Amino acid sequence: MSSSVESLLAAAVGGVGGSTRPGQVEMATAVARAIETEEHLLVQAGTGTGKSLAYLVPAVEHAQRVGKPAVVATATLALQGQIVDRDMPRLADALTPHLKRRPTYAIVKGRRNYVCKHKIEGGFPDDEDGLFDVGEADAQAGWLGKEVVRVREWADETESGDRDELVPGVSEKAWRQVSVSAQECLGSKCPMVAECFVERSREAAKDVDVIVTNHSFMAIDAFEGRPMLPDHDVLVVDEAHELVDRVTSTVTDELAPGGLRAAAKRARKFADSAEVLDDLGSDLEAVLEEAPEGRLATGIPDALAAVLGRCRDVARSLLTEMKPPKGEQVDGTRQVALVAVEEVHDTAARMLEEHELDVIWVSRDLRRGPLLRVAPMSVAMRMRERIFGTGASDDDEAVRDRTVVLTSATLELGGTFDAVAGTLGLRGPGAPEWTGLDVGSPFDYAQQGIAYVAEHLPAPGRDGLAPQTLDEIEALVRAAGGRTLGLFSSMRAAKEATEAMRERLGDDFPVLCQGEDMIGTLVRDFARDPRTILFGTLTLWQGVDVPGSSCQLVLIDRIPFPRPDDPLSSARTQEIARRGGNGFMAVSATHAALRLAQGAGRLIRRGDDRGVVAFLDHRMIKARYAGFLQRSLPPFWPTTDRDLVLGALRRLDQIAPPPQPVAEPGRRGMTGQASAPVADPGPADGARTAVVRGEGWSAQDDDELRDGVDLGLPLTELAESLDRDEDAVAARAQTLGLAVPPLG
Repeated sequence: MSSSVESLLAAAVGGVGGSTRPGQVEMATAVARAIETEEHLLVQAGTGTGKSLAYLVPAVEHAQRVGKPAVVATATLALQGQIVDRDMPRLADALTPHLKRRPTYAIVKGRRNYVCKHKIEGGFPDDEDGLFDVGEADAQAGWLGKEVVRVREWADETESGDRDELVPGVSEKAWRQVSVSAQECLGSKCPMVAECFVERSREAAKDVDVIVTNHSFMAIDAFEGRPMLPDHDVLVVDEAHELVDRVTSTVTDELAPGGLRAAAKRARKFADSAEVLDDLGSDLEAVLEEAPEGRLATGIPDALAAVLGRCRDVARSLLTEMKPPKGEQVDGTRQVALVAVEEVHDTAARMLEEHELDVIWVSRDLRRGPLLRVAPMSVAMRMRERIFGTGASDDDEAVRDRTVVLTSATLELGGTFDAVAGTLGLRGPGAPEWTGLDVGSPFDYAQQGIAYVAEHLPAPGRDGLAPQTLDEIEALVRAAGGRTLGLFSSMRAAKEATEAMRERLGDDFPVLCQGEDMIGTLVRDFARDPRTILFGTLTLWQGVDVPGSSCQLVLIDRIPFPRPDDPLSSARTQEIARRGGNGFMAVSATHAALRLAQGAGRLIRRGDDRGVVAFLDHRMIKARYAGFLQRSLPPFWPTTDRDLVLGALRRLDQIAPPPQPVAEPGRRGMTGQASAPVADPGPADGARTAVVRGEGWSAQDDDELRDGVDLGLPLTELAESLDRDEDAVAARAQTLGLAVPPLG
C-alpha cells in the first residue's frame, strides 16, 4: 500500500515538474496507513510541505478501490478553491494513466446556492420578501428590481442552477427571490422534485472520488442525524485548528424579540393565535432590557424563565394549529412560517433545559436591541461521537468505521498534540485511538528567521499603544525598508498604529489598513510594493500568503488572549478550574498559542524567505506561560537584542530581490469533471460562521454583505438588507476586509 501511494504521489507531483519532499511522502504514507487500519490521524505539516497532495493521493486511491468518495472539509473558501481549481485537476491529469479511470471531484454547497424551480414557478405564494412579478421589479427601477429581473431570466436558461454560473453575480437579497433554504424546502413533497437542481447534483455526487466541503457543512451533516453527504469512510479535515470554533458556531442559537415578531407575522396567515407570539416579543424585550449584559452564570432568572416557557408552549400550539387541512399539501409560504415558529420553539426549549454544557448570555445590539444566545461550552464529546464515531449506535456504522485525518500547520501547541486533541474529544476515558505525527517543514527556520521580543517595552495596556511601542514600530519599519505586515489584537490598535505611522513616515512608506479595501486587494497591493506596510487583525493573522521580499518583518503587538468578558471562554476557564485543572492554560494560553503560531507563520512562506517576527509584548519571555507559547512557534532564532535585529533588517532590505509576481484574481465557475457541483439536502444555510458583537453570522450573511459592498451600497442600506445594527455590519465588514461607504 505505502509503495503504491508513494509512486502515485511522485506521479502527481511530477506531473507539474516538481519532486516529492520527505515530509510530504511521510504524510501520504501515514494517511494511507490510517485509512487501511481505520485509525484516526493528526498531522502537523508546516507551510511548504505540500500537504494537500499528501492527503488527496491516498484519498483518491482508496475511493477508487472501495467505490466510496472521500470527503475533504476546509475552513476557508481559498483552500477549497485551491483544491478544486489547482490540486485536483493536476492530480487527475497525472494519475489517470496509473488508475483504472480519471479521478473525479465536486464541491458540496448549501441549498441556497441553487435556483429553486418551484419558487420560480410561484410555489411560494405571497412570499413577503418576494419580487416575483417582473413588471413590478421593472417599475422599481432600483438595483434590487433590476437584479431580480436578470436572475429570473438567467434561471430560465441555466442547466445547473448553480449561482456561481451567474456572471456578474447579484446581491443576496435578490438571490433569495429564486432560492430557498434547506429548512424552507418542501423536500420529497415538492411537485418539482424530479427537476430539482439540488437533488440531481446530490445524486451525481455519489459517483465522484473526492467531495470538497467546509467545516460547518460537515459538522451539520454529523450532528443533525440525517445524512447530507454521500456515504463515505474517509474524512480529511484540513485547517483543523479552526474546527472547534466552526463546530461551536454551527450549534449556536439565539432568541430575539424581533425574531419572535417575524415568526408571528409569518404565522398570522395560518393561525389566529399568532398574535400571542407577537406579544411575547415585547415581553422578552422588557425582561432582557433589565438583565445585565453577559453570561447568565447562576441560571436563568425567574422572569426570563417564565417568558421562555410561554414562548415554547405558544410555539408548540402554533405548530399544531398551522398544520394544513387533511389532504392538503404544505405550500412554500406555510413551510417558511412553520420553520420560523419551530425555531422559536426549539431554541426556547433548549434554553429552558439549562444543560450543564450550554452557556446562555445576554448581548445588546444598537439596532436589534437585547438578544439571548446559547452555545455549548464544549463540543468535545459531541465530536467524539458524531465525527470520530466513538459511542455511535449500530445505526451509525458508517460513522463508527470512518477514518478521520486532521491536518494543519499548527496542531502541536507547547510541543504536544494534547491541547488540540482535548478540544476535539480525543483525550480522556473512552477516547478513540489516534496517532499524532509532525512531518516538519522544508524550511530551516533558525537560519531563515529571527524571533525578536522587545523586552524593554512597557506591558500592553487597555489605553491603546504606548508611545514607546509606536517608537519601536517606527524604528523596525524604517530598518526593514517597509516590507512589514503588522498583526494586531484589535482593529482599534491596528487603526491607531496606521494613523501614527502615516503621520510619522509620510510618503516614504505607504501604510494600508484592513477595512479600507477588500482583503485580496490590500494583500496584492502590499505584495507588489516592497515599501508598503499592511496593518490589520484576525483575517491577516491567518489568511496572508506573501512569499518573497515584500514581507520581511511581521509585527505582533501583543499576545492574542481571548477577551476576558467572552462568555464561552470565561465559562470554559471556570469549568476547568472547578474540576481541578488550569483553566487559564487550557483556554486562554491555548487560544493565544494557536493565534501566535498562525501569525508568526506569515513570515516564511518558501525556502529562500528571510526576515524577523517582532513581538512587542515582553510577556513572551517574562511570563510563567512564556515557554508554552514559545514552543508553539516555528523554531526561529530567538533574541532580545534590538540593535542586532535593526541591523539584520537593514541588511535584508539592501540585498532584497524584487518582489514576487502577484497573480490577479480569477472567477471560478463550475468545477469537477464527472458531475456538477454538489448541493446538500440539509440545513447548512443557516450555519453560523462567526460571532460579531455577540451575534451569530452565517455564510449567507457574509455573502450578502460582500455582494452589497461590490454593488457600492452604503452602510445604512447594507444594515437594512441584513436586518442588523450598522455597528455590527461595520465590524463584520472589517473582519472580512470589506470597505463600506459610511453614509446612506
